[in-house]
Amino acid sequence: MNILLAPDKFKGAFSAERVCELMASGIRKALPEANIVSCPIADGGDGFTEVLKLALAGEWVKCEVHDAIGRPVKARYALCGDTAVMEMSEASGIRHIPEDLRDIWRANTYGTGQLMRHAIEKQGVRRIIMGIGGSVSNDAGCGMAAALGIQFFDYRGAVLRTTPKELMQCVTIDRSQAIALPEILVACDVDNVLLGPHGAVEVYAPQKGASKADLKPLESFLERIVYVADGRETSIVPGAGAAGGLGFGLVQFCGASLISGFDLLAREIELTEKIRACDVVITGEGKLDEQTLRGKGPAGVARIAKQMGKEVAVIAGLVELANTELTDLFDHICELHDPSRSLEQTIEHGEPLLAKKAAELAVVLQRQ
Repeated sequence: MNILLAPDKFKGAFSAERVCELMASGIRKALPEANIVSCPIADGGDGFTEVLKLALAGEWVKCEVHDAIGRPVKARYALCGDTAVMEMSEASGIRHIPEDLRDIWRANTYGTGQLMRHAIEKQGVRRIIMGIGGSVSNDAGCGMAAALGIQFFDYRGAVLRTTPKELMQCVTIDRSQAIALPEILVACDVDNVLLGPHGAVEVYAPQKGASKADLKPLESFLERIVYVADGRETSIVPGAGAAGGLGFGLVQFCGASLISGFDLLAREIELTEKIRACDVVITGEGKLDEQTLRGKGPAGVARIAKQMGKEVAVIAGLVELANTELTDLFDHICELHDPSRSLEQTIEHGEPLLAKKAAELAVVLQRQ
């Protein structure tokens, strides 16, 4: 039996690569003769760079940049030939900023631009692939643009710092000092536009520390940037509202292309070809829920496999959907958690539970 393992990470517990290792160890106990191919996946959030680095035989490059509130932070990206693979969260992510220091009016993406500039000027890359999950800012990507040489001016002609607080005064944008950019592909797993009830402010700003009173002026700030940048058409691109409008900034200021994170990764790692060569596909993630059905990695894997008539199984830490909502995607649905223990205990014993569940699944597959 040719088995392809294509799981996402179990967030907060295991990387996608570790999930593959645990699944494989369980399957080998039950089916020692099976041919197992591991192909970790990601959809643009945490772990995206690590998965692509592994698949493309890249190497880590480290540099010092600024975090979202201007403090120095060590960041890294993967150099894969002439391509740099990076995550904005390495520089500008919410994980760097303690809750008591989060300030939506001060936070910006300058460090993300520094990361890009390092890859361009120090490594000479011809392509950047970026995941933009996990942000703490709402600056429409202006900080990123400033690090690449774009300047923002007030009515007196003074250069503005690229925080939302200062950029409320922006009346002119000068791109004449911007550095030359390579092709930029952005892995984006949300379809929010920049403005309005489904935009960056209304949907995501409260998660980043914005108060109810902040929402209207933050929306006004984004409207100003759209107006000054002549970016109305860009603002309605699906994904423009991702990462506090970084999706907008990457398209408007850098000519980037926003692509489904899963679709981008699937193309780069030749996932379709790997699925075609197997008999059974086993995917997985920490939690199967509504987000799974909205384009997350395991659903993407299942849809490709189903189109080829392949058998598809999924192993999840927790299943929050009725099986009837999942059976169109998966032939076998396995859950690590059960009522005999607490969720904390399931997480604590996750490694042996995952290996055991994979072994049990292998037995079922062998009987068919």
